[in-house]
Amino acid sequence: MIGFAASIALSVLLTPLMSKLAHRVGAVSVPNHRSVHTKPMPLLGGLAIFLAFILSYFIVSPGIIYNDKDNVALGLILGGFVIALTGALDDRFNLSPKLKLLGQFLAAGIAVSFGLEIDVVNIPFSSSLPINEAWISIPLTLLWIVGVTNAINLIDGLDGLSAGVSSISAGTILVVAVLMPYSNPMVILLCLLLIGSSLGFLVFNFHPAKIFMGDSGALFLGYALSILSIMGYKQATIVSFLVPLLVLGVPISDTLLAIVRRKLNNKPISVADKGHLHHCLMNLGFSMRKTVLIIYGISAAFGLCAILMTQKQNWVTVILVVVILCGLELGAEFIGIMGKKKKPVLHFLQRALTSGKSK
Repeated sequence: MIGFAASIALSVLLTPLMSKLAHRVGAVSVPNHRSVHTKPMPLLGGLAIFLAFILSYFIVSPGIIYNDKDNVALGLILGGFVIALTGALDDRFNLSPKLKLLGQFLAAGIAVSFGLEIDVVNIPFSSSLPINEAWISIPLTLLWIVGVTNAINLIDGLDGLSAGVSSISAGTILVVAVLMPYSNPMVILLCLLLIGSSLGFLVFNFHPAKIFMGDSGALFLGYALSILSIMGYKQATIVSFLVPLLVLGVPISDTLLAIVRRKLNNKPISVADKGHLHHCLMNLGFSMRKTVLIIYGISAAFGLCAILMTQKQNWVTVILVVVILCGLELGAEFIGIMGKKKKPVLHFLQRALTSGKSK
């Protein structure tokens, strides 16, 4: 709790300083055709999140009794420095995608070098499947870290969205870690520090925002969540393979839908568009604040499913997950996230209803 309070306080104190630094070095977001803000906004808010996270960690670290698995925490901090620096440089100099990807893989490699690996895959209603080969586990871990890192970055489009969704995801990992039969105190601590750092930043980032986190924040939050999801996931064999996916359900699903949408429309995957979940909700007439709160709710629903999956792997839980996923699919088609004409399930239901009425 000391670390949690310290992370909030440090984030609140550091964010205005990062705003001044952003103006001084020219790290400012200028509105364009994809922007929802109408005036230049300072970036580098993510540096406040990162600094609050590591400073609060070092405040409480003298009281921590370490074990071998806690070395991953040091890997998170060192790799987090690399990823935050990569994002900050991109905020200022607009790095090429290749350089950004290089920085992400470098940071992921640092975490792996400190012992982080996905070495067990737990499938629902069956025993765990160990991954004993490094040539499988290491690439899988690297791809997971880089994928989640970019997923959080992609949803960073509205005031308070990334910080809030990341806080909910970290909170889900925290609850799962607490409920595990053999909980890992280090995972609990790091989750609390990440939540505190994000909430302190939200004081200045929730609509109307005074500062953006930029890539320095979005990349760091994604990086930290990807590592924490693996750390928490490895602690107990009862955890299903679905849990890490559900914990990060909103950014992962939005990213996958973006890839499919761009492929269907014959556009390169790397080309940005205005078809993300938050864009579609705002096109329906929701305000920015309401859109963010709706996505918070969706993220919380994913988190609830993840928690349920760790408690009882029975058909009731699986049916609940399927129902929610079906509802999200219908919702995605309704708001047009795949495109105005790409609504296969709704069109099928419409034809079925029309056919039933005609009979």
